[in-house]
Order: sequence, then structure tokens, then C-alpha cells
Amino acid sequence: MKATNLPLGRATDYPQKYAPEVLCPVARSDSRESLGIADPLPFSGVDTWTAWELTWLTDNGRPQVATARIVVPAESQNLVESKSLKLYLGSFAMTRFRTSERMCQTIAADLSDCAGAPVAVSLDPDVEIRSLPGACVDALDVECADWDVDAGLLEADAGHEVEERLHSHLLRSLCPVTGQPDIGSVLVSYAGPKIDPSSLLRYIVSFREHNDFHEACVERMFCDIDAQCRPRQLSVHALYQRRGGIDINPFRTNGDEVPQNRRLWRQ
Repeated sequence: MKATNLPLGRATDYPQKYAPEVLCPVARSDSRESLGIADPLPFSGVDTWTAWELTWLTDNGRPQVATARIVVPAESQNLVESKSLKLYLGSFAMTRFRTSERMCQTIAADLSDCAGAPVAVSLDPDVEIRSLPGACVDALDVECADWDVDAGLLEADAGHEVEERLHSHLLRSLCPVTGQPDIGSVLVSYAGPKIDPSSLLRYIVSFREHNDFHEACVERMFCDIDAQCRPRQLSVHALYQRRGGIDINPFRTNGDEVPQNRRLWRQ
């Protein structure tokens, strides 16, 4: 991680009025170079952020509250650093907007400028609490002793073709700046050689002490599973628990699947 001007891990002021200058971009190339990911990207996808605590003022000073859904394309040059987004959205608390539509347009314009690609923003999305589809691998009785991410842990049976979904709620990684833990769930949907579920569990658990942003962790998972297991089609969707009132849900795919707007009970 090359960015050095991030607010993470530093004492910061919390602006109470509109402050787009606090937004910090992080070049996606910082992590993609280490994974050997170059253009054209081997996947498409989005990072879906849910901001649960957005509040602002109307023209007459009456507070409003809403939940915002923010969708950043994986093809964007930058991701938006999470604490800077928290500070930015917090700066709306004492800011007046004539309409909620105007506020959404403002957020979309500022985040698009930061990310280097069009960012979509909507208010109060229809989000239901759901379970992840497919089989959960968490109850498998396996020994977990690998704490460095290792693609070699993954195994697949080339003689047994399947189409299935596997998921785990044991994903844990660490913020690359503060070292704080990020907890989440991950869904792997694929068609191709059958992935040994025990090997997938050991692989997911190996992220437990791995320092990287949410988005980079999912891209590493996608690349490792793709390289080791050779699926014809692959999608990886992580749903992290919220921190600072915001959750991040990166999705990467080499097919035409679109991420479902799920909310897990832990989020």
C-alpha cells in the first residue's frame, strides 16, 4: 500500500459542513501490481458501500436521515479510502440541500471525481436481511494453521465438474494502515472442477492476519481461485460488517452474474 496521506490511524477533525476536500483516493494499481493484475482486467465488478447513518438539513434547517447505497465500478482508477468517506458524509450533518436529489447528485459527482469513474448513489435502497445461498463450509472439521495467504491451499478435482456456491462467515483481514480487524462473509459461485470445500475454508481462514483493503482481498481471492482451480465461471462476493456506519461489499466476476443487494444479519 503506497498511499501515505490517508486519515486512517491519525487524529482528525470531523467537519460538520460540506467538505469534499477530505476525500482520499487510493490507486487500485497499488495492490494489483503485486497480484500481477493488469489491463485488461481479468474480471468485472463493483464495490457496493452502504452508508447507514447519512444525515443532512433541508433548506429550512430540518434534519433528514437516510441510508445511502454507493456503487463504485471495479474498473475505476481509484478506490475511496473508507475513513475519508466517513468524514465526507459526516460533513453533511449541518449542510443544507434544497432536495435529496441534489444531495445525491453532489455525492455522486464528488465520489466520481475521487474514484476516476462514474459512481452511482441512491437513497434508502430496498435491502432485505437474507442468508447466503449454497453450502456453508464453516462447520468442516479441518486443522487451520496457515496464517499467510497461500493459493496453494486450494484444491479442485479436474475430473469432477460442478456448478455450485460455497460460503463462509469466517473471513477476517486487517486494515493495512491501522491493523484493525475487518470481519465479513464471502460467497464463491463457480462452474468447473469441484473445489474441495475443506481447502477453501483453510484458504479463507489464511486471510486472518493479512493486511489489505477489502477490495484487494476479494481481488486476491478471485485471482487465486481462478489460477488454482480453473473454473469456467467464477464470482467472489464479500460482505463485510460495517465500521463507522459504513459497510463495504466488493464483488468480482468473469461472467454475467450481478451482485444481489443482500444484507446479512451481522451487518
